[in-house]
Amino acid sequence: MVEKYYRQKIGSYKWIFVLSAMLLASCSQTRFVPEQEYLLQKVELEIDNPDVSREEAKSVLRQKENYKILGFIKFYLLLYNMSSKKKTDDWLKRIGEPPQLYDQVMAERSAEQLERYMGQRGYYQAKINQDVKLNEKKQKVKLKFSVESGDQYKIRKVNYHFETPELQTIFFNDSAKYQLRAGSPFDIYELEKQQKRIVKLYQNNGYYYFSNNQVRYLADSTLYDKQVILDLFIGENRASQVDSLRLLKPYYLNNFYYSVMPGNTPVTAGREQAFNFSDTLFWDNSILYANDQISYPPGLFIRTNQMQSGDLYNITEVENTFNALNRLRQFRFVDIQFEEAYPEQDSNLLNCNIRLAPLNKQSTSFDIEGTNTSGNLGVAGNIYYQHRNLFKGAEVFQLRLKGATERLHRKVPGGSEAFNTREFGIESSLMVPKLLGPAKYIRSFGRYLPKTVFTAGYNYQRRPEYTRTITNFKFGYDWKTSQNYQHLWNFLDVNVVRLYEFDPEFINSIQDLYIKSSFTDHLIFAMNYSLIFNNQRLTSNRNYTYARLNVESSGNLLWALSELAGRDLTYRQDSVTQETSEYYKVFDVRFAQYVKADVELRKAFQIDRYNYVVGRLFAGVGFPYGNSPFLPFEKQYFAGGANGIRAWQVRSLGPGTYQPENENAYPNQSSDIKLEANLEYRFRLLGSLEGALFVDAGNIWAINSSDNREGAVFKVNKFYRQFAVGTGTGFRFDLSYFILRTDIGMKLRDPAANKGERWIIGNRGYKGDDFTFSFAIGYPF
Repeated sequence: MVEKYYRQKIGSYKWIFVLSAMLLASCSQTRFVPEQEYLLQKVELEIDNPDVSREEAKSVLRQKENYKILGFIKFYLLLYNMSSKKKTDDWLKRIGEPPQLYDQVMAERSAEQLERYMGQRGYYQAKINQDVKLNEKKQKVKLKFSVESGDQYKIRKVNYHFETPELQTIFFNDSAKYQLRAGSPFDIYELEKQQKRIVKLYQNNGYYYFSNNQVRYLADSTLYDKQVILDLFIGENRASQVDSLRLLKPYYLNNFYYSVMPGNTPVTAGREQAFNFSDTLFWDNSILYANDQISYPPGLFIRTNQMQSGDLYNITEVENTFNALNRLRQFRFVDIQFEEAYPEQDSNLLNCNIRLAPLNKQSTSFDIEGTNTSGNLGVAGNIYYQHRNLFKGAEVFQLRLKGATERLHRKVPGGSEAFNTREFGIESSLMVPKLLGPAKYIRSFGRYLPKTVFTAGYNYQRRPEYTRTITNFKFGYDWKTSQNYQHLWNFLDVNVVRLYEFDPEFINSIQDLYIKSSFTDHLIFAMNYSLIFNNQRLTSNRNYTYARLNVESSGNLLWALSELAGRDLTYRQDSVTQETSEYYKVFDVRFAQYVKADVELRKAFQIDRYNYVVGRLFAGVGFPYGNSPFLPFEKQYFAGGANGIRAWQVRSLGPGTYQPENENAYPNQSSDIKLEANLEYRFRLLGSLEGALFVDAGNIWAINSSDNREGAVFKVNKFYRQFAVGTGTGFRFDLSYFILRTDIGMKLRDPAANKGERWIIGNRGYKGDDFTFSFAIGYPF
């Protein structure tokens, strides 16, 4: 029995022993470093010139150390070292990274690459020094490159050589943008960028066959000290398979051929592949070959095609047409090709072939998710339906049915009771790829394939204290002015919020006027505009910037019409303050009147392929006036939650230093002003698993001095001392179609605490309420 007992005890701890042994084995970073070899422990690069990018220069080095997370942990090397020495295909070897070994030859090549890089930047007298520190006992090497840049060569003079007078005329018509300046650095990287800009200049002026081979530089640095005489040759027929006559001839657009192929056509299908088209339509210089699966009207292609028959070939208009067709959300792939209309003759006409493979016309999907609101667990489900060509004009119709239920616990005299809250809703949208309404008279919109968007929805919420319904309707426009800039203009944004079947004792018990305002019927009749800049690309992991500006106004038109019509005012006395307010009603509902604006900025920095840093700033303010002294609940700002300051539950932070008397009350804090900053460091762990460390700071405040929540009002001399600060860690699971995220936030500074205790560390111990766990889909920003 004793032997069996100890055998069971040993068995229960064997995995701990195995894991400990693996960790101890992995502590030696040189476990897989062969004898007489050295682990490349660290690679440093010093450059004495701040004008030279250290990160860019470091990217040319051939000798690189193992990747790190958190700035110092060689996590993937650690995984590799935990693998078995006996197995060559151990799974830890596959996900880990083998030790990077010091190689003298590769180090020399790295120095040569650095010298070449500096030369391409114009520093031809740069000196590269190596410092190698060997630790033979630990089998490790520290490698350091030091760069003395010297003086940068400058361009003294530029001589231009054009193959034809027409090329010269086009160039000097816009010379301010394309002409090289005397005194500018002689930088090969910048010259290559200029070469691409010059090529695009001619491709935008009809030169279809023009390429990089037709723009050449010749530099002479022998005449002057650290100065270069630069000759720029434009139009030479070098390394081109096209004869000079075609190369230096501007081409005009002739006919357009649209082919709507079957939806299952592979992307690799060649243009010569034959298809059975059910119909052929002719208009102007265009022909549309359609199939019986899906049809589009000629007007759709007239609007999306930025090219016109008889115009010079223009590569920018080709790109705009390609982007416009993709923005329709109709096609799996878009292919635009050109060919000479009469290749046997001396012609300067091009025919354009546009091949389109449609997506499935209709689709349905559904999802189920768990919810957790302040510890109240529930479940929610959504059913989606989409039709991509509802009225046979590429109109995209979307319908969403949603339902949710949650087990809500609330305090009552003598204990607590539970209720099942219910929520049902329907949302629909219709995107029409053309202008409808007043914007169709704004000609500048038509160039960028604007969309007219209609949205409508209804939401029913049943809670123990009340029933609320929200009906909304939007009519607006969505268009882009470039690849990075998007505009959203909701010409009409209407929300009607009604409450009924509520408990009068619950409403009258609310002492906070701002919270009470969210439990009244109201109408929002608004117009809003958003400007978005986003240079993030799904196919690229480089640094990106996202910025968004929102401006909104509501109620001014209704107030002006009420004043002009001499409508009767409604008077109401508050049960708490006994103050009487007067306001207008429309359809027997009080309408809100306010202006609101906010701005958001996100910036992402890629350290290497395993490490990212993303920052976010947000500032917003809403100013209610006239017909309503408070912002509508739907338009107020709130703090906390999975996408905000994650150490606090959603709507449980602020405003200012305000602390509700009932700590167990359902979190429902919101207000007029919001300032927030977030910083998150993301690092890849195993496969699709990412880790994250974050810091969040910010708060919300009231703008109206009549807000009776103590410490809620924004004051210039106090607000900066009322920021909440939280930190935490989390995991992100990349499941290809979406990202699952879990975070645990920890409070660092609580503005609602007593003075002297707001910074938690060093003033008091941590409690369970100081930690918040959140589960969400997608990145927080």
